[in-house]
Amino acid sequence: MIPRRAGLKAFGIALAAAGFARAAAASPSAPLVPAGAKTLDALTVKLASLTPKRDFKTVPMILDNRGQWDADALDAVLHYAGGPKQSWNNTDIGGPWLNVMRNSMNAQIWSFGHPDFLCVSATHGSAQLALYDDAMWEKYGLAKVVGGGATKNTFVEAKTASAMDPKDYQNGKGPFSPAANSIQGLQRRGTIFLACHNAIWELSERLIASGSNPDHLTAETMSAELSNHLIPGVVLTPGAVGTLVELAGNGFSYAR
Repeated sequence: MIPRRAGLKAFGIALAAAGFARAAAASPSAPLVPAGAKTLDALTVKLASLTPKRDFKTVPMILDNRGQWDADALDAVLHYAGGPKQSWNNTDIGGPWLNVMRNSMNAQIWSFGHPDFLCVSATHGSAQLALYDDAMWEKYGLAKVVGGGATKNTFVEAKTASAMDPKDYQNGKGPFSPAANSIQGLQRRGTIFLACHNAIWELSERLIASGSNPDHLTAETMSAELSNHLIPGVVLTPGAVGTLVELAGNGFSYAR
């Protein structure tokens, strides 16, 4: 996995170099924000400019100051000036969460004509396991936690379909089709994935109780480590369910 800071920096540089132009064909790392989505473009650039804290040594069970989560990034999402905007309550890693968000975006952008539509995933439960990098999956055997024959985190990397011509939005195997379902693929379209601190804490307690704790960490120090290993582009929140209330108060429609 690319380190979070490097990933965001590279993503921001790519946006600036493109001058928000939409190329005839997208590279695997090119943004897929629709043409005319100036407000969504601005949010993407804003988030790319922020440097999240990813050197936590210890964190408490309940976060009680802004320095313990990605407060500035979350504020930018909460106060997004464009719209419509929708928040998803995603809890099941084995469910259709990536697919339904993609469907919602497609309908909002092309059917209803809202290129600045913002899709936000309030991620917790088992779905949050997809937001940790390969180092955590290997160290803590997260594939076993997922179950169902999983061997690695297959939810993150952009699929080949994401690199196909974005102008051909009707392509059934293109960047807006089920063949492109992935976290990175949706991130390139402007989707924001929020991580839940409460889910991090609960996973730490579960791993410690099961003996999956090679460094003999406490819940406070393991939660810090997991927070430091969220994949690039993820926004850390104090808690997904509590953040859904903030999203609703700022005009986000709720979906699950």
